[in-house]
Amino acid sequence: MKGIWIVIDMKFHLLASGSKGNCFVLQEGNRTIVIDCGSTKKHLVSSFHDVNINIDDVDLVLLTHNHTDHIKQLKLFENSLIYSPVFLEERKDARILRPRSYFTIDQTIKVTSIPLSHDADVTLGFIIENKKEKLVYITDTGYIKDEYTELLYGADYIIIESNHDVGMLMKCNRPYYIKSRIQGEYGHLNNEDCANTLEKIVSSNTKEIVLAHISQDANTYEKALEVSVNHLLKYKKDELNNDLRIVAAKQFETVSGGIDYEKVNDIDSLPITCMEWVYDI
Repeated sequence: MKGIWIVIDMKFHLLASGSKGNCFVLQEGNRTIVIDCGSTKKHLVSSFHDVNINIDDVDLVLLTHNHTDHIKQLKLFENSLIYSPVFLEERKDARILRPRSYFTIDQTIKVTSIPLSHDADVTLGFIIENKKEKLVYITDTGYIKDEYTELLYGADYIIIESNHDVGMLMKCNRPYYIKSRIQGEYGHLNNEDCANTLEKIVSSNTKEIVLAHISQDANTYEKALEVSVNHLLKYKKDELNNDLRIVAAKQFETVSGGIDYEKVNDIDSLPITCMEWVYDI
């Protein structure tokens, strides 16, 4: 089922996702929030232009952690307020955001940080809520503690990493210590762990799921999508939103969401180049 997209309260664009760079943009009303700003300058400038957003109009940037593929283009956001889990030499004015804390924007948007498990000084995931909708953003973590399931449950939009297929990881040409790091508790979620997490946090309210940070040599977009879709159909079928959309995001292709589907005639010409599955019961 494909149809015309009607923008509702939240609108988002995943501009880059993977080991070569990460950047996510959320628009809510007249506010623009960016999560991470990795990738190349050329790609980010071009991508912001393509989604009709002026970089100078970004209100604030949330950083998940200080690895290069998440902070490389900080200079582009010199006019934006920066929230970081650690001190940044390149942005000494950044506000430090602690794990298990929250702040509000104009008393209408709540941003909550949750601690993740990754080989950085501190790594955060984010829950962003307004009076109507809730978005969860989680990448770069070896696991997610069960104690945060209640906070994550029932989001309208979930962006979560499905980094690797264990078998493909062990067969790829990366050094063994890198493989051990990736599949360890301070590494990245594999496809099955991603699917198990989704089982715990998806509800009938969940409209869209974006599988992010997918490895280009230890996974495929088809595998990531297949594992999560099959798992949810097996364990959550009766609870799924009738129009649930799941997308496997590519490294440098924009995935836009935060939209509602209007059931009209099938439109096969929509410019969707990522792997996508839409539930139609």
